Amino acid sequence: MSALLELEDIRRSYPSGEGRIEVLKGITLSIEAGEMVAIMGASGSGKSTLMNILGCLDTPSAGHYRVAGVDVAQLDGDQLARLRREHFGFIFQRYHLLSHLSASQNVEVPAIYAGTPVAQRQKRARELLSRLGLEERVDYQPTQLSGGQQQRVSIARALMNGGQVILADEPTGALDSHSSAEVMATLRQLRDRGHTVIIVTHDPEVAAQAERIIEIRDGEIVSNPPPLSREAASRPEPHIPASAWRLLPAFQESLRMAWLAMAANKMRTLLTMLGIIIGIASVVSIVVVGDAAQQRVLADIRSIGTNTIDVYPGRDFGDDDPQYQQSLSYDDMVAISRQSWVSSATPSVSKNLRVRYGSKDAAASVNGVSSQYFDVYGMGFSEGGTFNQAQLDSRAQVVVVDSNTRRQLFPDRASVLGEVILVGNMPATIIGVAEEKQSMFGSSKVLRVWLPWSTMTGRVTGQSWLNNITVRVKEGYPSDEAERQVASLLELRHGKRDFFTYNMDELLKTAERTTATLQLFLTLVAVISLLVGGIGVMNIMLVSVTERTREIGIRMAVGARAGDVLRQFLIESVLVCLVGGALGVGLSLLIALLLQVALPDWAPGFSPLALMMAFLCSTLTGVLFGWLPARRAARLNPVDALARE
Repeated sequence: MSALLELEDIRRSYPSGEGRIEVLKGITLSIEAGEMVAIMGASGSGKSTLMNILGCLDTPSAGHYRVAGVDVAQLDGDQLARLRREHFGFIFQRYHLLSHLSASQNVEVPAIYAGTPVAQRQKRARELLSRLGLEERVDYQPTQLSGGQQQRVSIARALMNGGQVILADEPTGALDSHSSAEVMATLRQLRDRGHTVIIVTHDPEVAAQAERIIEIRDGEIVSNPPPLSREAASRPEPHIPASAWRLLPAFQESLRMAWLAMAANKMRTLLTMLGIIIGIASVVSIVVVGDAAQQRVLADIRSIGTNTIDVYPGRDFGDDDPQYQQSLSYDDMVAISRQSWVSSATPSVSKNLRVRYGSKDAAASVNGVSSQYFDVYGMGFSEGGTFNQAQLDSRAQVVVVDSNTRRQLFPDRASVLGEVILVGNMPATIIGVAEEKQSMFGSSKVLRVWLPWSTMTGRVTGQSWLNNITVRVKEGYPSDEAERQVASLLELRHGKRDFFTYNMDELLKTAERTTATLQLFLTLVAVISLLVGGIGVMNIMLVSVTERTREIGIRMAVGARAGDVLRQFLIESVLVCLVGGALGVGLSLLIALLLQVALPDWAPGFSPLALMMAFLCSTLTGVLFGWLPARRAARLNPVDALARE
């Protein structure tokens, strides 16, 4: 038989204070394929350190160790993981089963990292458990199994990928005599099937059942008899598929393992998610509610007449220079209204007067306007309508009142059309009642009435000039371009700039900027809560890595690479954040529905962008705050991890 495992002058030392402690001192040893060897020594003799080096869980400080002719010193971390996965199976004194997995799932773990398809590995796991007498316990949790049964599950796990070399560390140390006898009988059967079995023990009775006993004391071999001559047994072939551990199956398995780990600690997972739920719900709710509030504000601003341009005499607001006060005329309004981009235009002549009906008397703002005034401002009528051209031409004594004036002068009338009121000292017949616009800015307390502009100038004020002109721009035409053309036209007509303009779209743009700034501020406040939630995830994941250090060691012992461990913990973190994000979006939907019930005029809506941003934030939070714990888990030393209780 050729030597399967060869150790040549192996030394292993560890730092201690300013010096180093040498645990293994020049071990030279060879183990043939198919042997059943016992490495026996007292506690502290170095036998466990030797086993760790044999199983490629640890590397020697000096010397050469070859597995099937391959020097392990030339292998990197991933190659060592592959060597463990394909050649070694570990049986531990404390079984080292993963408590949140069933017996069958524990046995499957090495095959997961070998890339074995699900159906194939499940079938093999059940076959191995049945061979070891556990066919009725395949779905039991480790806590539901006896010590002997747990050790048999551990043996099945060691055989999952073939287990060419079985390393058993005190396999009977935690078992009663009956279970110990069963385990040793199983190990002898494995030897008979061609497995190389290495038992590390301090018990002479256990060691005596091996063909060859190697004694170690104080880091040195004191007894190493030659291998017994025996017929070469056929070596067990590794049960590893050719297409091992591709990206998509690897991701799916990591996702499944992450979900099982989360489900095993439901309360902790829920509490971890809580910060993410609140953070995502805050961000989404503020975006959605903020957008609804912005649309409500903008709708109210539009209701008072946006897409309009006002033209005033003078150089600016507050300019009372007499030479400018009469600069606007009706002909100016007519010239403007003929432009192709004008939807409607109206002159305005205003004055504060008393309005009276019977014994009721009130102050009102009286405006002389054209019939297009109500189109310019998008106003409707609850009764009647606006002036016609004949009334404008004849300076008719007709009036349109607002709903405030109607309530003030006619509190109990079902209809006021045809009633005559005094506007100043002029009697006027009511031909319409303008509808009051509901706005979140509130309704004006000023009473407003409208006369034909010709009536206002000819019968009330006696002035020939206009106080202002209001122009409504056609939809889709740039309001700033329209404002420029109005100014050019009037400058051409007047020969100078004795007027100024005010574009109502500026108010809309200002409101948009203001609400956007406020929404950004509130979103940043909400993002802080999301960051706090992310820090909570990182904290819990760091605690989880500490608590699950032994699990990480087990996974590395059965062949997990550092990248596999990194991916599993990173996916676990992202999964926590994604589920938390989904619950947060659900909570924000509930908040939006409650808001809609409380404020029917508001219309919060969930845009696909808001939902995409929510899940993107969840994913990024999981990646950013899960990276440090995942990296810490991936950098653990398998030996140190397995030693952690």
